[in-house]
Amino acid sequence: MSEHFDVIGVSSPGKELDDVKNNEGIDVMAIDMSRKITPIRDIKSLWATYKFLKNEKPQIVHTHTPKAGIVGMLAARMAGVPHRLHTVAGLPLMEVTGIKRKVLDFVERLTYASATKIYPNSKGLYDYIIEHQYTDQQKLKVIGNGSSNGIDTSFFSPEKVSANQKIMLKEELKIKETDFVFVFVGRLVGDKGINELIKAFSDLNKKENQHHSKLLLVGSLEHELDPLHPDTINEIENNPNIISVGFQKDVRPYFAISNALVFPSYREGFPNVVMQAGAMELPSIVSDINGCNEIIIEKQNGVIVPVKNSERLREEMEKIISDKDYYQSIKINARPMIEDRFEQSVIWNAILNEYKELIKD
Repeated sequence: MSEHFDVIGVSSPGKELDDVKNNEGIDVMAIDMSRKITPIRDIKSLWATYKFLKNEKPQIVHTHTPKAGIVGMLAARMAGVPHRLHTVAGLPLMEVTGIKRKVLDFVERLTYASATKIYPNSKGLYDYIIEHQYTDQQKLKVIGNGSSNGIDTSFFSPEKVSANQKIMLKEELKIKETDFVFVFVGRLVGDKGINELIKAFSDLNKKENQHHSKLLLVGSLEHELDPLHPDTINEIENNPNIISVGFQKDVRPYFAISNALVFPSYREGFPNVVMQAGAMELPSIVSDINGCNEIIIEKQNGVIVPVKNSERLREEMEKIISDKDYYQSIKINARPMIEDRFEQSVIWNAILNEYKELIKD
């Protein structure tokens, strides 16, 4: 985008924002935004964003994430920004009930009312927004086949991880050549399906005879927002076949030493992890939620299981280990099906065309 526009990135302060500035070669602005419902901090964020936009006078403001959405869209509307775009890449409110759900529903509607265009990043999210009447249909558009950013298949490629790297990493993690490795990449929280995943893997471990498997967890534990069950944490810490490596900046080596992704999340927008795994030639076992069930085609490049169903998850994990022909048949399609539908350059050009059409109008 910086080849066609002057781009300024706005986010909470921190090392990540500095990394974006350096890696992308763009100007950045740090404005504190809380991930929780914090009215006083949120008003301060809104005021700071309004002053920034009033000064900069951008033609387009494009927000991502619920908090940046409500702050950015309200501030942009107040500042008179003509094109106010919001990408919906997941709805945390899907798993919320009671008064908090009513508050989040109101915030979502207010965000969409303040925007001039809404981009759900999957067909499932598009349908959910229509069903719950968050906004008018004419404001909505899914770009390309879905996804907010697509996937760089030249970066996420098995060729980018050497044989020597894989050998060293397997030795470090005590993974044998005969082990079948399931990998999960993401935050280790309840709504990512981690409780069900750990139960499924633990039950699978108890049943195994001739096959041996490992579960590789790549991601950080978040105790504050959505903590795991105590027995889940206990199993992660004490099961020798569960390997938790924490957050990793480069996940490619971990995909490269794995055989299949397991991603039993409760809700997603359009999960990058599933596309990344596919580009790294891994088939996936995913939950039947929007995004996941658009990337994975049943029994072609993976398998889809019901949400929150640890027994079905275990069955599919067992099948993928024991039936080698079945495993190979879904593995061989994994990368081509990502290349054909979600190559990053295609998504970028679609977004660029969208911007150009808006400015032209």
